[in-house]
Amino acid sequence: MLGQERYRSTSGEGRWRSRNPFAWGGVVEDPATGAAAAAFAGYLRARGRAEPGATFTLDQGMEMGRPSRLEVTVGESAAVVGGPVRRLERE
Repeated sequence: MLGQERYRSTSGEGRWRSRNPFAWGGVVEDPATGAAAAAFAGYLRARGRAEPGATFTLDQGMEMGRPSRLEVTVGESAAVVGGPVRRLERE
């Protein structure tokens, strides 16, 4: 666990599953957390588990019924995070 973000390896090398409970911020859980995905890339790099140019997928939001997929590329001093998006309308 890093802060509130929780990670676990799922379907093998290069794929991780994540949850981001954030109750004190007024949001029960975030279905896709790009900033945390970038921080996780830095963590993997610092631990010697990912080199610059490495890519991995982070699955998040399944437990809350809003599955997301974040694609991450590890860089020398930063990470690139992307994936499909959808517009959310206010009620």
